[in-house]
Amino acid sequence: MAPAQRRRRPWLRYAIIAVVILVLAGIGLKLAGPQTVETATVTSAYPSQNFTLLNATGYVVPQRKAAVASKAQGRLEWLGVLEGSRVKKDEIIARIESRDVEASAAQARAQVQVAEANLALQQAELRDADVNLRRSKELLAPAAISQQQYDSDLARYNKARASISNSEASITSAKANARAAEVAVEQTVVRAPFDGVVLIKHANVGDNITPFSAAADTKGAIVTIADMSTLEVEADVAESNIAKITVEQPCEVLLDALPNLRQEGRVSRIVPTVDRSKATVLVKIRFVDRDPRVLPDMSAKIAFLSKPVAPAENKPLTAIQPSAVVERDGKPVVFLVQDGRAKQAPVTRGAKIGELLAVQGVKPGDVVVLAPSEKLGDGSKVSVAKK
Repeated sequence: MAPAQRRRRPWLRYAIIAVVILVLAGIGLKLAGPQTVETATVTSAYPSQNFTLLNATGYVVPQRKAAVASKAQGRLEWLGVLEGSRVKKDEIIARIESRDVEASAAQARAQVQVAEANLALQQAELRDADVNLRRSKELLAPAAISQQQYDSDLARYNKARASISNSEASITSAKANARAAEVAVEQTVVRAPFDGVVLIKHANVGDNITPFSAAADTKGAIVTIADMSTLEVEADVAESNIAKITVEQPCEVLLDALPNLRQEGRVSRIVPTVDRSKATVLVKIRFVDRDPRVLPDMSAKIAFLSKPVAPAENKPLTAIQPSAVVERDGKPVVFLVQDGRAKQAPVTRGAKIGELLAVQGVKPGDVVVLAPSEKLGDGSKVSVAKK
């Protein structure tokens, strides 16, 4: 029996060896698996973030803006502008139907002519009355005429003089009426109140314009015009932070529509009232140099600064989270995540920009490992942790 037991022992030894190999293989596979890491994206940052006191959001608005209409009521018969049209001050942009007021103006001018003709008639009557009165004076002394005749000629002369005054007053009244009629005609012509750009066209040819009425199917304003040279930014600032803002304080304006454009601004004025519903104060910022691409109602982010931005500080720098930079062999490096592996890249440290660190050696958009461990090496497999 003993020899049989010795023949079975090699099989047991082989089984133990196989189990050990499998265990070691499992451990090896586990160690060779990808490391789970947290990542961040390399971005661009501006040095002005170091002296930013407060950030706010707002909108671009024109300081000078007008809804243009006529004082006259009537049908719009001509419109000479569209959205985006540039207009000059006093340029004719629309006309209201004016045949009725033009007829009234013609009638008023005719009344002036009638009054002037009446004056000429009264002046002729005065001259005739004056001749008769002088003749009566000469004949009264020798008693060639009666006192009654003289008194009648004198009354006629005085009446002629009074008629002259009445005719002159009639002319003045008729001219005033004519001027009023001309103003009524002029009010049917719509002119631009200032140099600007048409933002909105409210009416079309054929619409009834009633600026002082809310009748159905009528229009009040014809167009809305804005002076683009007066564009500014309005921002709501929490009343708890308003003490950080002063008039003429330097600002930096970033428009959502133009993310690569950072414009210099100044606090123009602080509206001296608080919005109770929002507990905010309205602050208005003017552009130092306005870009022609800036348009009304664009959303904007405003950084209120402690000092103006120098030209050298107006250029973006590449920045990352400081924890992404580690030492390897005494040199600062970062680990880029590319195709599921960590790639070691040397970098040069720069200045702090807010909570970020300026670096050279990577570019915006690169994905780097945050706080890489000592086990992470160049070429190591990595998997990004879900946030």
